Amino acid sequence: MHTSPAHFLRQALSADAAPASPFPLDSGLTAQWRAPGCLEIAPAGLAADQDSVLLSCGVHGNETAPIEVVDTILNDLASGRLPLRCRLLALFGNLDAMRLGERYLDYDMNRLFNGEHARHPDAREAARAALLEREAARFFESARGRRLHYDLHTAIRGSAFEKFAIYPFLHDRPHNRQQLGWLQSCQIEAVLLHSKPANTFSYFTSRHCQADAFTLELGKARPFGQNDLARFDGIDLALRRLLAGEDAPDAASARPLPLFRAKYDIIKRSEAFRLNLDEQVENFTLLPDGCLIAEDGEERYVAHGGAERILFPNPKVKPGLRAGIVVEPAKLDD
Repeated sequence: MHTSPAHFLRQALSADAAPASPFPLDSGLTAQWRAPGCLEIAPAGLAADQDSVLLSCGVHGNETAPIEVVDTILNDLASGRLPLRCRLLALFGNLDAMRLGERYLDYDMNRLFNGEHARHPDAREAARAALLEREAARFFESARGRRLHYDLHTAIRGSAFEKFAIYPFLHDRPHNRQQLGWLQSCQIEAVLLHSKPANTFSYFTSRHCQADAFTLELGKARPFGQNDLARFDGIDLALRRLLAGEDAPDAASARPLPLFRAKYDIIKRSEAFRLNLDEQVENFTLLPDGCLIAEDGEERYVAHGGAERILFPNPKVKPGLRAGIVVEPAKLDD
């Protein structure tokens, strides 16, 4: 079976994108659908210590620009326009939601990793999250070089920093400064250092697969065909250089990225929850000292100090879920 240099996304969304035997691409690479929407590609004669790179997209089905970026990269690998010097696993996340242009159908998939899917067996996203975990664990189990995972997203709303990264909580592992430098080559403008475990895909691969993993927020979510892909040139070029085995531009002389740390989550406890911010408030908006951010019955969230910012405000989530994160400036430990 040969796959022409195009249409991996179309195959992922089709009913027949089932697991299959390895097949050659026109470029000479070997590809295999490990599961629906889960494509692994590797060059012949790859050294044992080469990188293993996982690219995931569409964990939220309406975040289409990263899906299109990954699909274009796969097409160029298939045709030979882009060389591959590493192991690659590309995961198209929430296929059912992607087909309908929805963020999710029953439950936010990026809250169902780290085993959380077992607590929501009736959600259509639960089985898919479990499968993505298995595929990631299988892929990284045989990795001998760097283990890298970039989970590509776009955000519901605008942001004071249009492109930013979320670095999962590392427990006792140090932050990888080389990777922070690589993020600058992606035109990432800020990094959130998470301060506790989470049920996100990047936390799962960081914690359980020992990968250098990041959630990358790359702009605004728009429907298929309405994305200005030129706004994603930074991440597109950086990923292409990475996959081709090229060194990233030296970021040592660049201005350090602004770093933030998650201070606390705003949890929606009930339908009485009220977010006292403008409906169009952007991510990383500064919160004035004393500002009543949100309230839920007798529970009140008040800003302190004037340097805190709001991230991912969303009062429409289901009760029990996070309705926002309050973050503050941070520095790396020496």
